[in-house]
Amino acid sequence: MVQGTTSDAGKSTVVAALCRLLQRQGVRVAPMKPQNMALNSAVTVDGGEIGRAQALQAQAAGILPHTDMNPVLLKPSSDTGAQIIIHGKVRADMQARDYDLYKTVAMGAVLESYQRLQQQYQVIVVEGAGSPAEVNLRERDIANMGFAEAVDCPVILVADIDRGGVFAHFLGTLACLSESEQNRIVGFVINRFRGDISLLEPGLRWLEEKTGKPVLAVLPYLHGLQLDAEDAIQSSQHGSGRFRIIVPAIPRISNHTDFDALRAHPEVDLQFIGPDQTIPAADLIILPGSKNTRADLEFLRQQGWEAVLHQHLRYGGKLIGICGGYQMLGQQISDTHGVEGAPGTTAGFGLLDTVTELTLEKRLQQVTGLCAFTPEAEPARVTGYEIHMGVTHARSSLAAAFSLDGQTEGEGAVSDDGQILGSYLHGMFDHPEACQALLRWAGLRSEHKVDLAALREQSIDRIADAAAPILDALARLD
Repeated sequence: MVQGTTSDAGKSTVVAALCRLLQRQGVRVAPMKPQNMALNSAVTVDGGEIGRAQALQAQAAGILPHTDMNPVLLKPSSDTGAQIIIHGKVRADMQARDYDLYKTVAMGAVLESYQRLQQQYQVIVVEGAGSPAEVNLRERDIANMGFAEAVDCPVILVADIDRGGVFAHFLGTLACLSESEQNRIVGFVINRFRGDISLLEPGLRWLEEKTGKPVLAVLPYLHGLQLDAEDAIQSSQHGSGRFRIIVPAIPRISNHTDFDALRAHPEVDLQFIGPDQTIPAADLIILPGSKNTRADLEFLRQQGWEAVLHQHLRYGGKLIGICGGYQMLGQQISDTHGVEGAPGTTAGFGLLDTVTELTLEKRLQQVTGLCAFTPEAEPARVTGYEIHMGVTHARSSLAAAFSLDGQTEGEGAVSDDGQILGSYLHGMFDHPEACQALLRWAGLRSEHKVDLAALREQSIDRIADAAAPILDALARLD
């Protein structure tokens, strides 16, 4: 098991690297994260939903993602509430205190998944969540040491040296653990190091003498990685391309990995615009997915985005809405069942002649098809996935955005003037042909194609090469 001294210490990356290293050796390996809290999710081969980081780790292991790799997924809908997903399916919406009591039930689901994975794979590389030093969450813990103790597995502790205070992170974490939990830690990994390693070595010796535990590896700071973010929007989003795309960073933004291919495009300047930031002029505005669409719609109104969208369209700009963003573009969003909060109806931006009804059943589906918004004789291929609780009805005369395999009706909608496109399709930019076609529709004439899958493979190989000393050190310990 790989645990971290903090969130974003590098646990997901280390797990993916170890999965790739073992896969190279011919070992049947699978990733697992008992409990994940994230709004970036993926659809699995068994028709469920897991965190995107676990889907990336499955790719590193050379296998298809399965719900057993992330048996408990929490998708926050407010500061104190979340949708609880067990084995890939929605179980309930709970407040934090209620879920804390529910964790004994959730642990049963976690152990079921672990046992199934044990039967299929030689090695399971498990990722913790947050930090094991969160003593307030120790009782009924299923995410870190609670799981490690239950299945009796060794633990690697990772810290991010780029944050500063790395030795204090290690010592402080150990001090918060019980004796049996301390003994479970077999060694440390220092992540994101840059500089002269000889200047770090005295500190490494001091740490080993102080704790009696080895430093397994010091991993370098690797620039330019193209890996799915688990949740938080990465800080280095501002590009230098000539074609500007802006995305509002709404409070409950979901699956912002939709924009990874655009971030990697050399001619695109993608910017996430946060609260109270100046909203710049752009060639394309994209409204992203949301875990709480009606609340995020009101947030956008409060931030002045409604007037910005109208001005953007008057000046000839293009607008795309994805999933929750697609719902926002319509005439209204109705939530009679209280799916996202208090029952009620909220007026949309009124830019597409559509209406949305939020439903109790979540749609989870991987899809392929063709881009229907372009006049080309041979439409571009598109791949993607749907994760949404809602049905959107468009006026019959609106053109479809995509034509999906196995579906008689078109998906999404395009406005009569061709300026606005709405779709439930997450990952619509991931296929090189679809990305090029969408950018051409938005006004960028470019021959460059971004192969996001190839970039991810290259990044996985890079982190695996860097993490090879971890496996070597573990072998020496054995």
